[in-house]
Amino acid sequence: MREAPVGQRCPDCVKGENKSIRQARTIFGARAGVATAYATYTIIAVNLLAYAVELLRPAVVNRFDVIGTGLVDSAGQYYVDDGTPFPGYEQIGVLHGEWWRVFTGAFLHQLPGSTGTGLTHIIFNMMWIATLGVFLERELGWGRFVALYLVSALGASALIVIIAPERGALGASGAGFGMAAAYFVLTRKLHHHPIDRYRLLITSVLWLVFAAGFTSWQGHLGGLLTGAVVAVGLAYAPRKRQALAQVIVLAVVTLVLIAAIAVKAAG
Repeated sequence: MREAPVGQRCPDCVKGENKSIRQARTIFGARAGVATAYATYTIIAVNLLAYAVELLRPAVVNRFDVIGTGLVDSAGQYYVDDGTPFPGYEQIGVLHGEWWRVFTGAFLHQLPGSTGTGLTHIIFNMMWIATLGVFLERELGWGRFVALYLVSALGASALIVIIAPERGALGASGAGFGMAAAYFVLTRKLHHHPIDRYRLLITSVLWLVFAAGFTSWQGHLGGLLTGAVVAVGLAYAPRKRQALAQVIVLAVVTLVLIAAIAVKAAG
């Protein structure tokens, strides 16, 4: 028995009454009051684990980065797929059936000594995810947040495959740009922004432009646009049957991206 204002109540009675109480929700449909961003920390942990695997076996990058089409010889050497075959080559890439690359590339990063930024690549991306992820996960809930991250990564990969299929790319920055766009949309809806949303968006766009020479601007732009579209769908879904409307938005965006890659592959 449990103490009550008048007399005592049985535990089963209290439990049954608690179930009938409607839980508080954010305006985006997430359970309110969740403090720990488990999904954000899990995404960071997966990226760090993948980086450790890369350090131990650098060759995994050749099988899991984002590339639309390319050639590789028996020694693992990359070649641009210009339509000229040569003995001992193998065609690789998303357009040759290696569909997993559209997601796995978003969890890999440049290695020390490779062309690119090395260790700083993963450090800055993880800082980006940690800074935005905690807020987004709290407002969206872990399921919507993970969906936003993965669909933004898919959008980043899709634009790479469509515009520059022969150019390999890797890193979580495409999904990070999607998170930045989502942060802008959600904070406009909330009229509350822990980080100045205009400064964040301007910084993201400036980085996209000025870093185009040594980063994948296609991936950054694809992630930014996809994250914005998904966030608008999540933020402005009608309150009546909100969850269903949000699932439909995610499904439609995902199917459009997959269809765009399929059309490119068929061409």
